[in-house]
Amino acid sequence: MDAIIFDIDGTLWDSRIPVAHSWNRSIEKYTGKPSTFTPEYLGRYFGQTMDVIVSVLLPDKSPEEREKYGELIFQEENEWLEHEPGLVYPGVEETMERLSKRWPLYVVSNCQSGYIETMLRVSGLGRFVSGTLCYGDTNEGKGRNLITLSKRYSLKDPVYVGDTQGDADACAEAGMPMIYAAYGLGEVKHPWKQINAFPELLDILE
Repeated sequence: MDAIIFDIDGTLWDSRIPVAHSWNRSIEKYTGKPSTFTPEYLGRYFGQTMDVIVSVLLPDKSPEEREKYGELIFQEENEWLEHEPGLVYPGVEETMERLSKRWPLYVVSNCQSGYIETMLRVSGLGRFVSGTLCYGDTNEGKGRNLITLSKRYSLKDPVYVGDTQGDADACAEAGMPMIYAAYGLGEVKHPWKQINAFPELLDILE
């Protein structure tokens, strides 16, 4: 192993509550209709690409309107998280600090541009991360982005840490082993390895 790549939501932090607040506020502003999406409901779609999420948030809008309003909704989400950030899972900061002394750490997510940077800034985790890539940067899914990031940083044997079957499928596409964060938001069938709390990575990797 020569690097560790992380997912964000359900792996490093839980942002369902502030994201629900932000999305509901933005949807009401742009549609003029009340929006009452719950954190639990929206959490089902975390990890999906932005176009899928927008179709859930704005089912009655045309593709052109979804693209227009989606960009605004996601930009406002980034801004919202500056003053109402998600909750970093217990032990993440200490574990990442320890891991970063042995391997370079990266983040790959299906989120919009700016989300990773916002998360790393408000959480203080950015000092441990050597590079990032997301759907908003490339308009490609996580599997392709894992391949792209690996080539960009000349990674030969990275491992990914994620919490959904979508993460596992992306790792299969990229030919990369995945450690399943079972404390997160999703379920994974037949994981390569599993952790029930973030610090357990130390037991697996060190």
